[in-house]
Parts: sequence; structure tokens; C-alpha cells
Amino acid sequence: MANMIDDTLNLIKAAHAQQGDNISKSITTANNLVAYDLQAPAKNLYPVQTPIRNTLPRTGGIGTATNWRTVRNIIGSGFDAMGWVPEGQRSGRMSYLTQSLSASYKTIGEEDQATYEAISAGRGFEDIRARMTMRLLQKLMLKEESAIIGGNTSVSLTAPSAPTVSAGASGGTVAADNYYVWCVALTYEGYRNSSVASGVATSQTITGADGLTYTLSGGSSAASAISAVQAITLGQTLRASVPVVNGAIGYAWYVSKTNNTAGTAFLQSITTINSVEFTAPVVVTGTQLVTAITANNSTNSLAFDGLLYQAFNGTSGAYVQALATGTAGTGSSLTASGRGSVEEIDDMLVTMWNNNQLSPTVIYCNAQEIRNISNKVLSGGTNAPLVRYNLNNEQSMSIGASPFIDTYFNPITKQPLKVEVHPNVPPGTILAWADNLPAQYQSSEVPNVAEIRARQDYYQIDWPVTSRQQQVGVYAEEVLVVYAPFAIGIVTNIANG
Repeated sequence: MANMIDDTLNLIKAAHAQQGDNISKSITTANNLVAYDLQAPAKNLYPVQTPIRNTLPRTGGIGTATNWRTVRNIIGSGFDAMGWVPEGQRSGRMSYLTQSLSASYKTIGEEDQATYEAISAGRGFEDIRARMTMRLLQKLMLKEESAIIGGNTSVSLTAPSAPTVSAGASGGTVAADNYYVWCVALTYEGYRNSSVASGVATSQTITGADGLTYTLSGGSSAASAISAVQAITLGQTLRASVPVVNGAIGYAWYVSKTNNTAGTAFLQSITTINSVEFTAPVVVTGTQLVTAITANNSTNSLAFDGLLYQAFNGTSGAYVQALATGTAGTGSSLTASGRGSVEEIDDMLVTMWNNNQLSPTVIYCNAQEIRNISNKVLSGGTNAPLVRYNLNNEQSMSIGASPFIDTYFNPITKQPLKVEVHPNVPPGTILAWADNLPAQYQSSEVPNVAEIRARQDYYQIDWPVTSRQQQVGVYAEEVLVVYAPFAIGIVTNIANG
């Protein structure tokens, strides 16, 4: 037997030694006879940035709504600013300006599921159920952050007026033709839910994991009336503008050429100012038609008001300033004061002090506005660039250029304001607010200017097993309560530049 095995091996070796023989093959990595180096667990390459949510206090509540009363002003007798009383006589009686306020609790939630096969197959890679719950929690936190900024249940956007159209003198490649323009205003949620490719968000019917349905409004106004006709010759640009709509963060523009039929008006652009300029050929077809906008979908009955819409509400006393329309398509940008500040921010700070004797403590804005603020502050003719000198323990020196602003000093109160970039604050909008009231409000009985009041804070539901799937939901029942909405400041309709 041993001789037979040896003879066989010798024959195989001899066969492999023959060049060109089909038996002579190499085993390579192409044969996939290799180990699979899969690193565990999965890499979660998505950002979870929720700075406002993380800083807001969270308190408990009961019932269907939280209610409170405010004394908004104490009014003296006689002339309010005079306290003079004759000898031996009594003063008149003072009065109060009071308000009864309430905020209803709303539910936010997110669900996911994993099959038992997936759970089994994931062993040794990651704990599928634990990771699923973690990602659910993270997604709900992101949705809560968005709701805190721009949830809208009370500010209904009016349909924009018919756009004013004009021709730019030169610099465009718009085809010679007659053009008509329509406009739709967008809330914060509408701006985030919409794009030229997917269209303006109107409403969406959602089928829950329980099979029941509900409808969410996407955050868009009704469509404007049609503009007047605008004739364009080759080389001109097409410009359009509408008056600022209170509560609008963005504007969607639909264009038709040759005729004034809404059925030929396609979505061309979404801007964060109340005007647009087309320099390239229009009309792009295949996008959403303006006829898809059939109703006002700007408010959500299932939502609570976020910081923006607490301010946009006309009774809040918050500072809201929309920059002027300016030249259509160009708009109005922030203005350098020439003294190391920005005029529009200074105006906000002065007004908030004059009206309510307070200052914001933080400014949140988009990366675009962070850059614009820094440019206005640092590039003025009287302002030298900031340079920081760093010394290490060995006393060697490095120079770090600092072309950014992280602190803005209130020119009235001399109080520093943190300037923070926020990924969810749209370009063209600055959101400022005070996270605490100053000393002159020491008897306010308001420990928090704003807070999340939760009837039931974050909780997880592991649903009963009715199929070979593990179903999980994460929910919270809460409302954003802003006790001092006059501590919010908004500057919007800011053009880039």
C-alpha cells in the first residue's frame, strides 16, 4: 500500500512538472480560497449632532397639556413712570398685564425591526437588537432636534403674492421667449423636506407599523398667483421676487415659458431668500409641476412649535427681522459695521435690550452665515486679521491663523455670545436665544427660559412577537415650552455674501 501511495504522488508531481498540461494550475486568490477579514461591528458613519436638545433642561409633566400664567407687565397708577404722592394721601392702585398659556403634549417616535434570521446571522459580528435600539434612539434624537428648531403647529404661511418679474441686463444664457413665474413659500420643515429633484413637500400619508395611517403636512404654502409675462431676449437673465412671507425659511420657484398654463410650470429653484435669478436656460422639464400644490400644508396638528415658530408667532414679543428684498436674485446680505461687528446682529441686540432688558447668550447659524459673519467682522478696513500665538512647554512658537468668530460681544450689555454652527439651521437664517434670564428677572419664577416638558420621556417598546421578527419602537411624549419667547431673536432672508 505504501509503495502504491508513493507511486501515485510521484505521478502527480511528474504531471504538474509538465509545462502546458491542464493539470498544472496554481491556486490563487481568484479561487476565493482565502479568509474573509470582516471587522466587527458595523461602522456607523452618520453624524448625530443635537446641541440644542442636549442643552435644554427636561422636566416632567402630566395630563394632556401643561398650563401656566405669566405676569407680563406691572403697570403703575397714574403716570406709570411717576411715583409722587401728596403728604397724607394714598397712591392709586397698580394693575397687571397677565396671560394664561398652555402647550399640548405631542408624541414623537421611530420604529425598526429585525428578523430572527438576521439576529442569528449577526452573532459574532454585532448585537443586532442592541444596535438597532441604539440607532433608533439616535434617529429620534435627530428628529427631536429638528422639532425643537422648526416644528410648526400655529403659523400658517400665506400664499405669496404674484411674483414681480424683470429682465436682467446681461450675463445669462436664458433662451429668448416669454416667461411666467409662480412661487410657493416653505417653512423650516418644508425647506428641509423639499428639493428640486424630489419636488416641494405637500403632504404624506404614512402607514404605521400597526397598519394604521396618518397624514403629515410637508411644510408648504399654497401657490402664488401667476406673474405677469416677462419677455427675455438671448443674453438676459430672468428675475423674480415676492414680498417676504412671515414664517417662510425658503421659497420654491416654478417657471413656464411661451404660455401661462400652470400645467407647463415646472419647479426650477429653491432659495432661502424671497427672490431668484435665472442665468441658465429654463424650463427644466420633468420636475414637479406647480399644479401639484393644491392646498396650504404649512402647519402640522401633530407638532409643537419650535423656537423659530414660537418667534414667528405674532404675539410672542420675539425679535424677528427679515432683510430687504434688494435686487431680485441677489438679495440683501449682512452688513459690516466697520467696528468689528455686524449691523443686523447689533440691531437685534439693541432692540432686545430696549424692549426687554436682556441679551441672547448664543447664536446658531448655518456654515454659510458663520463664514459671512466672520468675513464681515474680520475683513473691514479698520480691522486687522486675528492671529493667535501658541507657546508649548519648550517655548517653541507656532502661529495659528484664526479666520473665524466664536464669540460675539453684545455692544450694549458687553456680554459675550457664543456663535455656534448648526447643521440644521438653514442658510439665510440666524437664530439667537437666551438660555437664562439676567439678574433683573431674579423673581421671575422661571428657572429655565425654555425646556422640554415631558409627560413621558424616551421609552422603548418591545412589541409582542406575532411573526419571526423582533419589532421595537422608541417614543417620547413632550412639548417645547418657552416661558420667555421675547428672549428669542431671528434674522432671516439673508443673502449669501
